Amino acid sequence: MDTNQFAHTNGFLQIAIDGPAGAGKSSVARTVAQRLGILYLDTGAMYRALTWKALRHNIDFSGPNTLTQLALDTVITFDTATGRVLCDETDVTEAIRIPQVSENVSAVAAVPGVRARLTELQRNIARACPIVLDGRDIGSVVLPQATVKIFLTADLDRRAERRQKDLREQGLHVDLRQVERDIAARDDKDSNRSTAPLRQAPDAVLIDTSNMTFEEVVEEVLALVRRVMS
Repeated sequence: MDTNQFAHTNGFLQIAIDGPAGAGKSSVARTVAQRLGILYLDTGAMYRALTWKALRHNIDFSGPNTLTQLALDTVITFDTATGRVLCDETDVTEAIRIPQVSENVSAVAAVPGVRARLTELQRNIARACPIVLDGRDIGSVVLPQATVKIFLTADLDRRAERRQKDLREQGLHVDLRQVERDIAARDDKDSNRSTAPLRQAPDAVLIDTSNMTFEEVVEEVLALVRRVMS
């Protein structure tokens, strides 16, 4: 697909992929961006990086002002060539996926000041080039005018199996039922927070990946992009 066609009347092509934990958003979004030859931005990694830093500095997660200031004082960048995540120039790509970060990231993401700061950064990046972003509020809050909006979901047990597999590949062995409980708790926190809750945007296309292979999901997203751009 010719990336020159990605400029449209409102600027560059913006693909927003939202969904709950374990739905496969990041892997799908990254692969779609690679196939299209455009930038991929893992917005969830930004919140995870900030959570990692808060843990390193023993910051109280119940203190919104402190967390907001931390967001303002933190530099989070992505190596577009390798996909590595840097927090204040420290490579945290693997560190931000540990269970302790997963358990606390919802508390950080729920802080209005944190979301305002990171949303501003995400919008600035998205204005500069064709891009694929994934998260929980991209189509509903961050980029409500995105060219293509997709909401990926799957049954809870399938999402837990996928997350357990990811953790095992990182050398972390966790009980499947515990992973399922953690994801259910994360879903509840993300869906019921007062600031930018997890929601399917009204004009987002729902894709249930429960019984789909990874390649089938990627192809469905690419087909949707082609239809929209044609």
